[in-house]
This record gives sequence, structure tokens and C-alpha cells, in this order.
Amino acid sequence: MFVQIYELFINQQKFANKFKFVFLQVRPLLYFLFLLHLQLNFTMFMHNKKRIGLFFGSFNPVHIGHLAIANYAVAFGNFAEVLFVVSPHNPLKIKNSLAAEKHRIAMAQIALKNLNLPIRVCDIEMRLPQPSYTINTLEKLETENRNCEFCIIMGADSLDCIEQWRNYQKILSDYKIYVYPRLEYDVKKLCSKYKTEFMNAPVIEISSTFIRENLNKGKNMNAFILPETGRYIIENKLYENKNMI
Repeated sequence: MFVQIYELFINQQKFANKFKFVFLQVRPLLYFLFLLHLQLNFTMFMHNKKRIGLFFGSFNPVHIGHLAIANYAVAFGNFAEVLFVVSPHNPLKIKNSLAAEKHRIAMAQIALKNLNLPIRVCDIEMRLPQPSYTINTLEKLETENRNCEFCIIMGADSLDCIEQWRNYQKILSDYKIYVYPRLEYDVKKLCSKYKTEFMNAPVIEISSTFIRENLNKGKNMNAFILPETGRYIIENKLYENKNMI
């Protein structure tokens, strides 16, 4: 009886030793398969996310250059949607001549209304503490939209000064940034330096500052903004406009 028990114990020990040996041999393979499983699940999760381009700006006022860049991003950038993120105040810019938030949001909404494009206005920064910082907006959007992948659309002039942004290292490392060209900036060199994506959009040198300054001088800016936006500016007496049809 004791002999049988002893033999059974020995056999179990031999089995345990064999199992341990086999396990040690296949453990690297099991670990690799586990990591592969995680990677595949993460890839599938990312592929299922809705890809959204964020176009930040004061839109003071929104003009045809903004619309053209957003249109290009939708048509060629593989975005499901582009958002005009209207900023209450860019901390890197002077607040002079900045129209009220409600007017800038309204002008952007009016400009996009009849374009039949997946572009819409986002007012999230109006609900966040000011001054508005891009990193705070990104984190808030991600918290509220877990099924979306947010990317940034910016001009080469913005990328050139990105080191002035709050937590710019985190923005560069955690988010895809698509950069469109601007005159006097070597966009490809900047993209290489900061490891961002070059967006080969047409160079459109129209600025809201140019439009505001010339409206204030009584110049006709009808070709630089949509007619609906122009009517809104007249009705609300923005930028001291005096010479728009």
C-alpha cells in the first residue's frame, strides 16, 4: 500500500516537473501571443473610432480660406468630420478687435450651413476655463467622446510657434497633427522637426486680420467671405463695416 502511494507521488512529481519544463519552454510564445492579442484588439478599437479633424481658431470672422482648408481636409485627409473649434481667446494673441463669442460662433454656423460638407462648429472652449489651452480642450473632448480619434489641423505658422503652447510635448506625442502650408514657412522642414503630417493643401493667404482691418477702413470684402457672413456683419454692426453690399 505504502509502495503504491509512494510510486503515485513520484509519478505526480515527474509529471509536475515535465509540465514545468514544457511551460518554461513555451512561456515566451504565450507571452508573445498575449501581446499580439492586445495589439490586435487595440488596432481594431482604433480602426473603429470615428476620426475627427480639429481646426482651432478665433474665426474673427470666418472666411473662404478657412472653408477651403476644411474642405480639403475632408476630401483628402480621411476625416469623418472636421470641427471648427471656436476659441474665446488665443492666449498667444492680443484680444483687440475680437468680436463677441456669440457672433463668431454664429458666423461660422452660417458659413457652413449650406456647404453640404461634414464640417460643423464646436463651442466646447466656451465652456472651459479661460484662457483656452489646446491640451485642455483635447482632454475634455476625449473624455466626452470615447469612440472618437481627434487629430489637429493647423497651419505651418502655428506649428512654428508650438513650443509656446502649454504641454506642447504631450500634444506632439499623443495626437496626430496635420499641417497645411503657409507662405514664408518651410512646412516640410517643420513637419520633419516635429514629426507631424504634411497636408498638401493649396496655399491660401487670406487672414481675418486683413479682412477686419479693411472693413474698418470701409473697403468692400465681399469676395473674401460668404454673402451670408457679410449680411450678418452688417446686421450686427461688426468691425465697424460701412461698405458691404
